[in-house]
Amino acid sequence: MSNFDKTSSFNHNFAKSNPNFLKGMFGATDLMPLWIADMDFEVAPPIKEALQELVNRNRYAYEFHPENVFKAISNWNLKRHNLQLNSNAFIQVNGVLTGIAVLIKTLTKPGDGVMIHTPVYHQFFKVINACERTVVSSPLKIENQHYKMDFDSMESHLKSAKVKLILLCNPHNPVGRVWTSEEITQLVQLADKYHVTVISDEIHSDIVYKGAKFNSIAAIDKNKNHIAIIGSPAKTFGMQSIANGYLYCPNRSKFKQIRAEVTAMYLDHGTVLSANATIAAYTKGEDWLEELLIYLQQTLEWIEDFLKTELPQIKLLKPEGTYQIWLDFSALGFTDDELKHLIIHEAKLGLAYGDWFDPSYTQHMRMTFASPLAHIQKAFFQLKEAINSKSP
Repeated sequence: MSNFDKTSSFNHNFAKSNPNFLKGMFGATDLMPLWIADMDFEVAPPIKEALQELVNRNRYAYEFHPENVFKAISNWNLKRHNLQLNSNAFIQVNGVLTGIAVLIKTLTKPGDGVMIHTPVYHQFFKVINACERTVVSSPLKIENQHYKMDFDSMESHLKSAKVKLILLCNPHNPVGRVWTSEEITQLVQLADKYHVTVISDEIHSDIVYKGAKFNSIAAIDKNKNHIAIIGSPAKTFGMQSIANGYLYCPNRSKFKQIRAEVTAMYLDHGTVLSANATIAAYTKGEDWLEELLIYLQQTLEWIEDFLKTELPQIKLLKPEGTYQIWLDFSALGFTDDELKHLIIHEAKLGLAYGDWFDPSYTQHMRMTFASPLAHIQKAFFQLKEAINSKSP
């Protein structure tokens, strides 16, 4: 039985808590850092044991990667998501963003449009621009307390013939939507109609809550001619510093193109540590994950209750997946600068600014809640005290 109430040790070299990094981003270091999408829990014991076994060796010579890595990934997806994936359609890459960059550069040309659904993971903007492609934003809309894809907006962009690729985030970061099979079906139909490839970033696929079901695009698109998936155990098991990513492309022609690009750039030479950690996670980590999901669900319910009773001015559309919440502070009536000052210098919280995810979301912030409940409670108590101090 895992103890998620236990506070794991902090290392000042962790990105989330590095003083120099915090100072550069927020202008302060004495913050509770809840801005980055990682967890504050101890790693699952089977992963730690697998790594310890490797570290205890007397030699670290050149070594072939275990052949059963992709089999472990396939079996995990079959068991968790009833998803049949061909083990021969995987390609290892050094990380998820590396994989996205490879797919963009392989499947599009400089200047081509890449469509994203904003607000969205801020690194999507960066990787598209770095690949010298054009960001095409299709804003999400809110209907019945849910963010939805705007298919009319999407089709108007697709008609222009500029868009050659759609970059989907499923589950969506930061709003927490887990797209339904109907939504993904409609997306795939549009992509097929306009001969556009869909890349689906599914790194958060295992963090899904009651009432929602993860639907991979690989299960929806039966032809599988215009899709590619990006995945990794990093978010699920809290091992961002060691986990590699993987690409999945069932179309053999596209697979060969991608494989050639990855091989030419030597981007598939991950470490044996990463490979063995992945195998351990996907073959022995399920019980730990089930306990984690229960804990995260309970934490999310506490947050919802607290906001409803203590801070009703802050709006939260309940996430269906991920361990981030997308908070709307607009009803407080602060200017953008006043809001940032309140959060950083009075509540003493380091949250991800909303305008990282879309320039228009200056009154939103993203908070990661994958921490001991007492830690999250303290954050909200500080937030309440800071807001109340500004009330007349």
